[in-house]
Amino acid sequence: MSPVPEDLFPDTRNPDGTSVLNDRCVVQTRDGYRAVTVAGLSLFHYAVTDRMSEAHAMVSLIDQGWADQNDVARVFGCSVRTVRRNQRRFEEQGLRALGHGRGFPRGRSRLGSARRRVVQELKAQGHSHCEIARRLGISEKAVRKTLRRLGWKPDSAVQEELPLLAPQTPDSRLAPGATSDPKLSAFSVVAPENSPSQSVDTDPTDRRGDRLLARLGLLEDAAPLFGTSPNVSRAGVLLAVPALVATGLFDCAQKIYGSLGPAFFGLRTTLLTLLFMALWRIKRPEGLKEHAPADLGRVLGLDRAPEVKTLRRKLARLAATHRATQFGQALARQRVAQRGEALGFLYVDGHVRVYHGQHRLPKAHVARMRLSMPATTDYWVNDTEGDPLFVVTAEVNAGLVAVFPGLLQELRSLLGSRRVTFVFDRGGYSPKLFLQILAAGFDLLTYRKGRSPRIPRKAFRLHQTVIEGRTISYVLADQEVRLLKGKLRLRQVTRLMGNGHRTPILTSLRDLAAVLVAYRMFERWRQENFFKYLRQEFALDALAEHAVEPDDPTREVPNPAWAKVDAQLRQAHARLDRLQAEYGLEAFTNLEEQRRTMRGFKIAQGNLGRQILDTWHRVEVLETRREKVPRRVPVQSLTEEPVVKLAPEIQHLTNLLKMTAYQTESELLRQLAPHYPRAHDEGRTLLQSAFAGAADLQVTENELRITLAPLSSPHRSRAIAALCQELNKTHTRFPGSSLRLRYAIRPAAAAT
Repeated sequence: MSPVPEDLFPDTRNPDGTSVLNDRCVVQTRDGYRAVTVAGLSLFHYAVTDRMSEAHAMVSLIDQGWADQNDVARVFGCSVRTVRRNQRRFEEQGLRALGHGRGFPRGRSRLGSARRRVVQELKAQGHSHCEIARRLGISEKAVRKTLRRLGWKPDSAVQEELPLLAPQTPDSRLAPGATSDPKLSAFSVVAPENSPSQSVDTDPTDRRGDRLLARLGLLEDAAPLFGTSPNVSRAGVLLAVPALVATGLFDCAQKIYGSLGPAFFGLRTTLLTLLFMALWRIKRPEGLKEHAPADLGRVLGLDRAPEVKTLRRKLARLAATHRATQFGQALARQRVAQRGEALGFLYVDGHVRVYHGQHRLPKAHVARMRLSMPATTDYWVNDTEGDPLFVVTAEVNAGLVAVFPGLLQELRSLLGSRRVTFVFDRGGYSPKLFLQILAAGFDLLTYRKGRSPRIPRKAFRLHQTVIEGRTISYVLADQEVRLLKGKLRLRQVTRLMGNGHRTPILTSLRDLAAVLVAYRMFERWRQENFFKYLRQEFALDALAEHAVEPDDPTREVPNPAWAKVDAQLRQAHARLDRLQAEYGLEAFTNLEEQRRTMRGFKIAQGNLGRQILDTWHRVEVLETRREKVPRRVPVQSLTEEPVVKLAPEIQHLTNLLKMTAYQTESELLRQLAPHYPRAHDEGRTLLQSAFAGAADLQVTENELRITLAPLSSPHRSRAIAALCQELNKTHTRFPGSSLRLRYAIRPAAAAT
């Protein structure tokens, strides 16, 4: 065994405060300062207490390749994880992010002792980490750390420590109850379903108590709390509450969505805010920036209304459940139960919403712009009076013929065995589709498309009737027609205009007078007016979001290569037709004294004949080429980019809310009509003015009294006063509250 060599320089040592990273880097600490030297050059010099400079030195040594993470962590007295964290902060936010002090970040709330006890209690009840995190609004990682610090075990019994918290299921709702602790009495007992909630706060302008409960995961929606207040801005919209409640929207939302989890702005408040926004003509969530949250909050029974980011976040959470279709079906069932008498004729038409974003989407023809543009298509079903009943979003801008079979199934499930008549335009013309409609137990009414046998003038007769106080007269011819080689027999009613134009109408209704067939067909313009009104007043064309989601890459689309060859073939056919016509004209005008034989004519027209033969040959070549090219190909084969489509959930949900707002206006308009002679022309404008007006709010023990400010003229104020009397008969309670709504209008001040 060889002896251990002795130290050759026993008296030579590094000075105190010197640490060596490697053969190039040295760190020296002296008199409260630290210097970092690389290859004899001083790169960093800073005070020992300067955390930002020290972190910057550590990051720079690694990024410039002078040292590795392990050496830096060893010399600077920290963990490798701290070094990596500093690197990430510097990459994401720059130098200012390195000024983070040690320990828990200042300003960030720790998990309080009360919430730690709640975590332990919920875990003892058997809830998962994910469910606890959802209720408390924290991450699952925070739940695991809290339980580990508390030393939680599955058999821990903590019920005795927290007798105030009643066990809850995910769908339970919190309501008032009596406990030994008055501060927690408002959330200690599970409330029965649909019971009005209460607030632990007493001041309508200070809801800190309810916000604390929401933060602790013990509140799913803040209860409305109104205060007596004069001249509340935009409080006239409360006129719409009885009609909104009658639509059943809040009950349907509760059944479909349950809740949004622990929140101050819960499901009911979010939906009510969006509906009020539509009636106020605040067309997008971003429009809330123009209004004071406290002013809008007083109308909602809150200290302030949700702002843009909050509302967007709530919509995203609703969309994440993918239940908008179920929500729409539930609303339609409510509508059928309430308005069954108006469902004899259902108008079906599509609305194209143009997309101006950066993603590549399928195009659709925009009739009002006479262009084909990237767009999405929604198909609406409206009742006899033009009010919306149902809306669906077409897959990849499918036409009405492709969408109709799905609509038949949806509407059959809604209408039961009832036989109704579908009214639609030429976009749905298809004899094969007509057979499906009749087989499903429905009737149809549409325009005839294409050529049809001419009807003699003597077959037309003048037809008149009186409908809704108006005299309707048409010159019509009524006859039976056969389609699909006699397989389909329909009735054709043709209208003759004064200028000689004829409009053929097809229907399966044989017991309806010809004048009523024409009237119902031409009343389809009610739906066009509905689209125009929603575009102008409710921003129907606006996209609620521009997010996209993956689409089916195997979806077949028209092949551009086939379309290109087809265009060339059509041009060749057109050229051939022109040449043949020219050749025929030359033969017709040929003088026999010049060219008596056909041979002489062909010789004289040899150049034109060769052009005809060449073009004929080109037509044959192009037809052969087109046969070899597939007419439709998978969409992914046409692009290297991912195939996407617009995310439909938020858009569908906002469509449903706009539909409900329009239905609410229509219901109020029907109640207003007997008291306002010009309701047909100005009724909706009058309601819009009333919604935007101010009102005095007075709270009694069981009533919320709303006294509206007078309108611009006495006869308009009298009409709204009569509407208030009608609404008082409904005895409606404000959603989420036990307060009954009572309306009146303040008398106009006498002119001085």
